[in-house]
Amino acid sequence: MPAKVSIWLSASPSSSAPPALPDSSLARTLSVIDTWPVPHASAACIHASNIVTHGDIDHDFRLASISKVITAWACLIAVEEGSVSLDDPVGPPGSTLRHCLSHAAGYGFDTQTTIIGVGKRRVYSNTGIERAADHVADRTGITFADYLREAVFEPLGMEASTLKTSPAYGIRSTVRDMCRFAQELMAPRLLAPQTSAAVRTVQFPELGGVIPGLGSFNPNPWGIGAEIRGDKKPHWTGTTNSPSTFGHFGGAGTMMWIDPTIDTALIALTDRPFDEWSDVALREWPNLSDAVIANVR
Repeated sequence: MPAKVSIWLSASPSSSAPPALPDSSLARTLSVIDTWPVPHASAACIHASNIVTHGDIDHDFRLASISKVITAWACLIAVEEGSVSLDDPVGPPGSTLRHCLSHAAGYGFDTQTTIIGVGKRRVYSNTGIERAADHVADRTGITFADYLREAVFEPLGMEASTLKTSPAYGIRSTVRDMCRFAQELMAPRLLAPQTSAAVRTVQFPELGGVIPGLGSFNPNPWGIGAEIRGDKKPHWTGTTNSPSTFGHFGGAGTMMWIDPTIDTALIALTDRPFDEWSDVALREWPNLSDAVIANVR
């Protein structure tokens, strides 16, 4: 098994193998993942122009629902290209691409039919994300897997990333590649500022709803593809994360957040299903987040 490492990466998305540098307090902070009850874990913190990692950054992980953020980014690229619009009709009558990408179309978690009216409640749904991806595929004339590769993975140098199954939960990737994606979220190169802002801007702000595995919140702010922290308590991010923090966690025991107020992102990938260690994860993720924030401030 590859040795665990604490290393410093160049923040350039095109950087090659990272050089090992002396340990730092942030690297030691990330090493807490070694105590987590999971087979494999790898983590990274991006702050300003630097990246610190711990664990095997080339280990292949299933991202689970972090996939939704990457899928949404590809959909926004299609918007900017003019292939689709966020206001295109997608899903049930009255629903749009915007509704589908922000869990407001009325679909249930995995239902093919709606369980509530459009725009009535934030109902977390894989189906809505899948409908959004199907719409992009229909309009562009290529499979969504191919579009994702051409629009996101290849331009960002995410060579180990691939869509295996559903666009809502089926991307596999590595911490190395996810650092490149997080950098894109922090300082977009593939999207104009006004387009990329949709990910971190609350859509349908009045809606409440349930975050599976976490609880019910009213309101439950969500952007295009990404959850927005707002004032939710308790939460999987840290108590010191700002309300502007956005990101996602996944059922594979994965999480990623970006806090724009401190120019910082945290990625932690594991390969143990969230529901098998949710009590621990919902303690360890916020603790790690708070420790990282204390280090970068």
